[in-house]
Amino acid sequence: MSNSSAERESVPEKPEDAPVDEPQADASGEPAGPETDGAPGAESSDAAELTAARAALEEQRELHLRAVAEIDNLRKRSAREIDNARRFAIERFASELLAVIDSLEMGLASGASAEALLEGSEATLRLLTSSLEKAGVEVVDPEGQNFDPELHEAMTMQPSETAEPGSVLTVIQKGYTLNGRLLRPARVVVAAEPPPPSDADESDSTDS
Repeated sequence: MSNSSAERESVPEKPEDAPVDEPQADASGEPAGPETDGAPGAESSDAAELTAARAALEEQRELHLRAVAEIDNLRKRSAREIDNARRFAIERFASELLAVIDSLEMGLASGASAEALLEGSEATLRLLTSSLEKAGVEVVDPEGQNFDPELHEAMTMQPSETAEPGSVLTVIQKGYTLNGRLLRPARVVVAAEPPPPSDADESDSTDS
């Protein structure tokens, strides 16, 4: 008995496991990992994107300023062209009329006879008519034509046994058009149907 007790006492006890250092948790409860330095690659990428964005913005700004300048130049050029068109619109027509003025002045200065003045006036009228035609002005002289309310102005109606009813019997004043647009309607007398013969007229024709 004593020997067994001695053996049990001489056997050393198994030491308890030594505590293992565990990583400390951070404020969020996750274990703290090893400390690392900041990522320089990400920062350089952000800087490059910012530089590219600024360059694109500057390019758009330049395009905008250029477009504004072009629009302003176009507006000024259009204003000049409109002003010139308004001021010199009849330049060609005025040049044609100068020949008419010259003809009238020569006729008045010549001291010619009445017959010569009449011939000169007729020549001047032909010259003026030719100038008007070159400018797109055409004469409306509808005698014998059907009455057209778009081009003619009826001053009165007159019975006629020879003219077709509704036709232009007489032109009081000629009309004019400019490139198809009416400048002045022709003032005309429109033919109407003759009145029916009266009883007296029938008896006279019978007696004869």
